[in-house]
Amino acid sequence: MGAGGALASGGKMSRVLAPGGGAGCSAREAAAWRSPRPGWRMRSCGRRSGTTWISWTMRLLNNAFEELLAFQRALKDFVASIDATYAKQYEEFYIGLEGSFGAKHVSPRTLTSCFLSCIVCVEGIVTKCSLVRPKVVRSVHYCPATKKTIERRYTDMTSLEAFPSSSVYPMKDEENNPLETEFGLSVYKDHQTITIQEMPEKAPAGQLPRSVDIVLDDDLVDKVKPGDRIQVVGTYRCLPGKKGGYTSGTFRTILIACHVKQMSKEVRPLYSATDVAKIKRFSKSRSKDIFDQLSKSLAPSIHGHEYIKKAILCMLLGGVEKVLDNGTRIRGDINVLLIGDPSVAKSQLLRYVLSTAPRAIATTGRGSSGVGLTAAVTTDQETGERRLEAGAMVLADRGVVCIDEFDKMSDIDRTAIHEVMEQGRVTIAKAGIHARLNARCSVLAAANPVYGRYDQYKTPMENIGLQDSLLSRFDLLFIVLDQMDPEQDREISDHVLRMHRYRGPNEQDGDAMPLGSAVEILATEDPDFIQEEEQELQVYEKHDNLLHGPSRRKEKIVSMEFMRKYIHVAKIIKPVLTEESASYIAEEYSRLRSQDQISSDVARTSPVTARTLETLIRLSTAHAKARMSKTIDLQDAEAAVELVQFAYFKKVLEKEKKRKKQQDDDTERDEVEEEELEAAERKKKRRRKSASQDQDGKEGDSYDPYDFSDAEEEMPEVQAHTPKTPEAAETGGATKPELAESRLKAFKAALLEVFKASHAQSVGLQTLMKSINQDNPDPFSSAEVKVALERMQDDNQIMLSDDIVFLI
Repeated sequence: MGAGGALASGGKMSRVLAPGGGAGCSAREAAAWRSPRPGWRMRSCGRRSGTTWISWTMRLLNNAFEELLAFQRALKDFVASIDATYAKQYEEFYIGLEGSFGAKHVSPRTLTSCFLSCIVCVEGIVTKCSLVRPKVVRSVHYCPATKKTIERRYTDMTSLEAFPSSSVYPMKDEENNPLETEFGLSVYKDHQTITIQEMPEKAPAGQLPRSVDIVLDDDLVDKVKPGDRIQVVGTYRCLPGKKGGYTSGTFRTILIACHVKQMSKEVRPLYSATDVAKIKRFSKSRSKDIFDQLSKSLAPSIHGHEYIKKAILCMLLGGVEKVLDNGTRIRGDINVLLIGDPSVAKSQLLRYVLSTAPRAIATTGRGSSGVGLTAAVTTDQETGERRLEAGAMVLADRGVVCIDEFDKMSDIDRTAIHEVMEQGRVTIAKAGIHARLNARCSVLAAANPVYGRYDQYKTPMENIGLQDSLLSRFDLLFIVLDQMDPEQDREISDHVLRMHRYRGPNEQDGDAMPLGSAVEILATEDPDFIQEEEQELQVYEKHDNLLHGPSRRKEKIVSMEFMRKYIHVAKIIKPVLTEESASYIAEEYSRLRSQDQISSDVARTSPVTARTLETLIRLSTAHAKARMSKTIDLQDAEAAVELVQFAYFKKVLEKEKKRKKQQDDDTERDEVEEEELEAAERKKKRRRKSASQDQDGKEGDSYDPYDFSDAEEEMPEVQAHTPKTPEAAETGGATKPELAESRLKAFKAALLEVFKASHAQSVGLQTLMKSINQDNPDPFSSAEVKVALERMQDDNQIMLSDDIVFLI
């Protein structure tokens, strides 16, 4: 082929080799390149006609073995003519290809027999990596009897030469004289085998992912590890199996790589100048309620779950990962656990995250094991070597792992993910393999309570049934209850019916949705060419009465495409804590810790540990990212505390909301006005917080510290207010007789025993007094019972109506 050649793919040149001073690269550029696998950028070769050039490129793509071998020989001659000393340092010189391959750009699923002996480009994720082994290329043997030296070369089916050599290692010469191997003069090359699998987000739904084995030699070894997303260019070839491959007609296929390219861990959507301007304009125009606007736009087909949507938005935004000077890593990923009754849209929220997050992997508790989630050591059937196989969390590095039916996993399997959830890596020390793989991913898990449904007579910890070591690794834990509320049920039914009767503008009657319509295409475009986006990015979805339902005011829903791009831009920002927000977070954390120890009867869903402080920082960072702010202000810290309090005391808040809905018969406008008045009073009370902190320990079990209203904007102010409400602080001490704390605790315990014994949610007042004072050496008087019931009703623990006590 001479001293010049061209590399092209699909009619486009990606590299060109030419003699010194030609149209390709100069001798100075070639001499400056010090690598056995050089790469020149694409340049035009004007001395060749277009027809001849295209025919060369097609021969290179379709007859790879002969053409690549000619290119390598020409490259070696070319380098030797420039620098003979450098050419003698390496046994062989190799060619690497890159660029656009057109129809030859495939995935492991579309890699069929028609591509054999062709150059193809395959994208996938590395699942297995073998150990790096030396392979002999040339052996030198010395015979002491004859004083002669014998040289022998070795080739196999992975070499570009057509015929493999004999694998017999020479031990004697023709005269049966023993030979000694000169290991210093022999030549070896590194050899490694990896397996890549098609990417989970690009695999068709309901089908097993396909994989292909790849052979890496020389400088390509140890360039990838399990979990990496790579693009491999190589020659597709079939090899006979060890067990009668020639006779049975069954062959295994491999890809002999000539170039490996690391793909970005972060998915980068296509942006235009208009998109960036819209994102900036949106963040400035909705600076006050942008977090609420984005959270409402998450999963708009699901009614309610406002705080869970806020938590999922924080999880998608994430915190800031920090690596200290001593090597300690503080994770920035946010983990969320949803526990609740069946049919409360837990799995639907997980599915929405799968379609929204740029990189997400779904799995189930029953269908996955501990090693399947982290990493496993397997044995290669061909060579018997040990291989390291990546699990779901390693494959989802820098992404989200959605685990449904989390409670169906065994305790041993759940223990395996402890290191991943906190440290963000998987450490393997098995079968002589010691490796550390990155698994920096967020975990979104959904589970059912221990008894299938939530038992209101048991504490949240008894209903959850998971160990504290695992619960503390979840930043937020939500208990979702299926409560019977006629108004709520009516809204949900209207919402579901609207979803079922809605049809897209281009959807005809009876048309089935195509399977795998959301599967992304491969990156077949030229990486050096930037494609302009034709369609204009829509910020809001178009309002439709069938889709959004009738309302007094039209609620704007952010489109999914805009949401993806906005989240991607917001994740780049790294906000910094201010002194005001840092002191507020520290103060609220200490209050949570003291409240967790003092108020032992308050129902909590998760233990308050030192990880809770890091959770507050991560949530406030995510809130600041949603505002496109470079600093974490006080409002970000207040929103984080609001989420944590709601998640830790979900049961109390749900009961309070239900009681308020039952007792409130006023109009919506009057309700809003009352809430605004309460907010103003609480703000005044918050300024006098230093005078009321001394009463925090005295109140103990007699108040609910999270007695705040439905309005989302009022939540931060209530979190820092004093234990007593303003009405109770002004009038409670003057009208109510005193009741000792010991007597109140004894009354609560006796009341709980009465409800457990009757297995009912309501008991008459006379029956309650008789049951409490029965067999009681120190009976309660009518005044004491009345005061105790009023205080419990103020704490939203019971409801007294028409001399009937209802347990909330």
